[in-house]
Amino acid sequence: MRKTLLESLTYGSLTEPAPAPDDQALAELAAKVDRAAQARLGRSLAIREVDAGSCNGCELEIHALSNAFYDIERFGLRFVASPRHADVLLVTGPVTKNMRQALERTYNATPDPKWVVAVGGCAIDGGIFRGSYACAGGVSETVPVDLHINGCPPSPTDLLKGLLALLEHVGAKR
Repeated sequence: MRKTLLESLTYGSLTEPAPAPDDQALAELAAKVDRAAQARLGRSLAIREVDAGSCNGCELEIHALSNAFYDIERFGLRFVASPRHADVLLVTGPVTKNMRQALERTYNATPDPKWVVAVGGCAIDGGIFRGSYACAGGVSETVPVDLHINGCPPSPTDLLKGLLALLEHVGAKR
């Protein structure tokens, strides 16, 4: 053990350094999302996250949107505790049979206009859980989905890009 420790101190780290964060690109992307939300809704975008039976990988990335690095609150995006205050439902994971009714009730409690975003590969089609006795399938088999964000899990930047695409799509529809 002592030998391994001394060798690690002598040779140093063998991993590559992490890429430098591009703060300006992130701020520009979040500002675009905020402008689109203000133009489409006249206010900030309220998001309700719904875990329909995921492994929590997607939730970790969604929660990263609220950390000090991404801090989406400063750009007019906010997470809300009740579906009655939400504009967007971010649904993660395959819909399990136990969560199917809860997702339907959450969707029905969300006021119009409302949009549903399926986050991650499992939410799109059930992912690796597809065909399981406990899995009811992807989100679109339970509630109508407006946008799919692929990835396992998608990065916070991909989530912001997806929200921007959703707002631009909504603006084009109107």
